Amino acid sequence: MTLSDAGPDGLSRRGPDRRRRPTPILSRYSFYGGRRRGGRRAGETADTFVDLYSFRVWLALSLFLLLNLLDSHFTLIYLQRGGEEGNPVAIALLASGIGTFILVKAVGIGLAAALFCLLKNFKNGRRGVFLALALYQALLLYHLSLYFNLVPGSVEP
Repeated sequence: MTLSDAGPDGLSRRGPDRRRRPTPILSRYSFYGGRRRGGRRAGETADTFVDLYSFRVWLALSLFLLLNLLDSHFTLIYLQRGGEEGNPVAIALLASGIGTFILVKAVGIGLAAALFCLLKNFKNGRRGVFLALALYQALLLYHLSLYFNLVPGSVEP
């Protein structure tokens, strides 16, 4: 018996592997009813797509989305206090209205979170999540320092 004849549990199987293709990036199991959390065979854990996602992945992506919402919230508070936005894309969105700013930012970050979720088993996907979380946490600390007037020359409430 060769490795390709054995299933993930090491038992013999009749015929070739049923799955002729690797798991696609999106399938009907991506959102409901998936079973596979890892690769089909030993050693197939990196650079693969899976049907289900761990609690840790959902927690990291929820934190990513929460930090994005806090960024939007504190940005709007700072602008109401008389501060100025430094991001030219955000300036253009704010010129279109607060609703547009929040909607476009939420949709963009939501798509990024979905992409990070799909690419969770890829090394660069994990790096992207951790980098985004680190940057958003630093941005939150900056927003809090502005909110509590800890930065010299910040806008008074």
